[in-house]
Amino acid sequence: MIVMMEHVKEETDAESFNIKEETDGESFTVKEETDSESFTIKEETDAESFTITAENTEEQKGTDQWRLEVKYLEMKENSVLSLQNYPFASRSDEEKIRIKELGPDQPNLNIQQQSSDRGRPYTRSFSRTTYGKRNWLAGCDVSHAFYCFPCLLFQSPGTETLWTTKGFRDLKHLSERCKRHESSRSHLENAMKLQFFGKLSIAEQLDEGYRIGIKRHNEEVTKNRHILSRIIDCVKFCGAFELALHGHDGSSDNPGIFRGLVDFVASLDGVLKEQLENAAVFKGTLETMQNELLDCMLSVVREHIIQEAQTSAFLSIQVDETIDIATQLVLVLRYIDAKSNVQERFFAFIPLNSTTADSIATALKEHLEVILPEDQKSKLISQAYDGSSALRGVQRKIQDVYPNAHYIHCYAHQLDQIVQQATSYIPKVRIFFSDLEGFASFFTRSTKRTDVLDKVVARRLPTSSGVRWNHSLPIDIVFEHREDLIRCFETIRDSSGFDPVSIRESVALAMLLEDQDFTFLLQLFHKIMPHVDLFYAKLQKKDIDSVHIKGSIEQFQLDIQNVRNSFHSLVDQSSEGGSRPKRRRSLNPEGVAAEVCDAILKHTKERFFFTNHLVSATLLQADRFAEYTNVFPEDAVSKTLKAYPVLCGSKLKTELSLIYHKEEFRSCCGAVDLLRLFMENSLEEVFSETVTLLKILITTPMTTGEAERCFSTLKRIKTFLRNNVTQERLNALAMLSMEKRLVTEINDFNQKVIEKFASLKERANFLFK
Repeated sequence: MIVMMEHVKEETDAESFNIKEETDGESFTVKEETDSESFTIKEETDAESFTITAENTEEQKGTDQWRLEVKYLEMKENSVLSLQNYPFASRSDEEKIRIKELGPDQPNLNIQQQSSDRGRPYTRSFSRTTYGKRNWLAGCDVSHAFYCFPCLLFQSPGTETLWTTKGFRDLKHLSERCKRHESSRSHLENAMKLQFFGKLSIAEQLDEGYRIGIKRHNEEVTKNRHILSRIIDCVKFCGAFELALHGHDGSSDNPGIFRGLVDFVASLDGVLKEQLENAAVFKGTLETMQNELLDCMLSVVREHIIQEAQTSAFLSIQVDETIDIATQLVLVLRYIDAKSNVQERFFAFIPLNSTTADSIATALKEHLEVILPEDQKSKLISQAYDGSSALRGVQRKIQDVYPNAHYIHCYAHQLDQIVQQATSYIPKVRIFFSDLEGFASFFTRSTKRTDVLDKVVARRLPTSSGVRWNHSLPIDIVFEHREDLIRCFETIRDSSGFDPVSIRESVALAMLLEDQDFTFLLQLFHKIMPHVDLFYAKLQKKDIDSVHIKGSIEQFQLDIQNVRNSFHSLVDQSSEGGSRPKRRRSLNPEGVAAEVCDAILKHTKERFFFTNHLVSATLLQADRFAEYTNVFPEDAVSKTLKAYPVLCGSKLKTELSLIYHKEEFRSCCGAVDLLRLFMENSLEEVFSETVTLLKILITTPMTTGEAERCFSTLKRIKTFLRNNVTQERLNALAMLSMEKRLVTEINDFNQKVIEKFASLKERANFLFK
């Protein structure tokens, strides 16, 4: 506020005034701090503090009129001004405890002192390191002086007013005066009072009975924690091996694996057995405490994962969906940890009320808000999905909130679609795979047929997988054991122990194995599928990166092209006569082989064409470094900088140019190898932008393989007998199974779980005094 003060009366000297505002009659006492233009003002009515600036305008010179600008000061509870105006002794217990927890206020001070050394003048200035030398020092940014925090609070008899009222400003003698003050009796007494404030008195602590009670309590807590740690170990064991914690019906005859495991451990540990039988805290609570322990274990692991994710440079998410009793999402986090290792961590199964894009996006954003705080949203650089219809449109809604989260369509899923498309639109090929499934179906429907298969072929035929398109193993078995399978079908045909349906189907399957068209297609896909499997296996690796995948795609295309070029020899091999007559060929083998290979090559080129942000992978392909020494990839760099604005373009170009010309870097296989080379040789600062780009490429997931593996775990955990398990319990059991290695690596995991468990209901039996 700005007021006109007309009556200024000097009370004692030029530093103290009494001012009365005429407008409302308020009265102030003013003390001049430095000169005639700056004051500290105290309102007498309620003792609030202000800062005022006095200005004597041209018109007011020679008069008693001053223009005062008054600014209210917002005081901290632990500030010097607050403690001077509102004494510590008059405050409530809650305020006192809060002030003790806050400690001394240590603001920056405006202190400058002119000194000289051997005739050379210099200026001493305030430094924040002064506070670090003595933890009892407090400062005031109004008087710009040092004070003693314990003495301000308690002010025992004999306390120096210099350290509580006036403040100390002499920087030259500060160290000397501090040593003298902290050696004084009053300071020691005040400091002791501060340390013991809020605790039991010394007399109570020294009381023999009290100490004995504390000792007994802590001994009991130690025992209880020991027992609880053993119970946690049993829960971890069951979780790691996906074993049910409850029995079938909860009866004493079938108490379940968990209770049986606890009883077994107790039989080997007398202390555990005695505590379980006698300690009231454990009586009848083994089943009831399971959910609480699982919640605490889940919380500890999630907190560790969140901490790792927040300290990593970048983060990606993998999302997939499955239909359990209800539709669920799985959320997997991918990042590079502090040891430069790629981590893919299961985070949660997320139940959905509906499968709309809005519902899925909302559920994902709720979890991402927990993982990434507001100032780390730029860390999310990619989001990978399997391309299902339910997940379409989600990526755009996520990118609206996390603008750097580029979309990745799972490459393993795309490879499945490539093979499906290449084999489904050619009628003869589609019929071939339908016939191939008939072999496994024939044997799985009858144990008698399977018994003959085991005796003659000694190899089972696998059924097709529901997770992915996979006929590689059946093709290999039928191709390698074709003659044995024919004998197996003939045995069934000639046996009197089989029904007419078995005999009829065995004859048909034997004729199929002698058909030239079938044997040609069997041989063709026996050549193609190993390359598909090899590529698929590479895509499933956790440490795969876009640079490595780019090279793997090119190798896959080359392998399929080689198969296409060799189909003349395939035709000749399938046409060779054998001991058994062949049915006449009805298809054009050369045309079919060329059509299949061309379809695979065409779809591979279309689906795996690196565009937009993925073009950055081409910058670090070691087999292209020699090419880049002649023609620098300007276009790819420009697209990379547009996709990832965190990169510094000029420095990245300089670093890449140097890398391209160095032979040492050309032997690296993929981004992971190149990053390890930089980290092991401490080159992360020299090639800072390249290292950042490498971390982006490595953190970007090219598949959702880990998410699919999570669903496999879900199916094992949520069996028919456990289909009513709660969502949090399901998440906890899944976490203990999928992240069992992490659980063993977390320091003091059991103790952290116990601390959370004890704090849930303030369990004093688990808390030390």
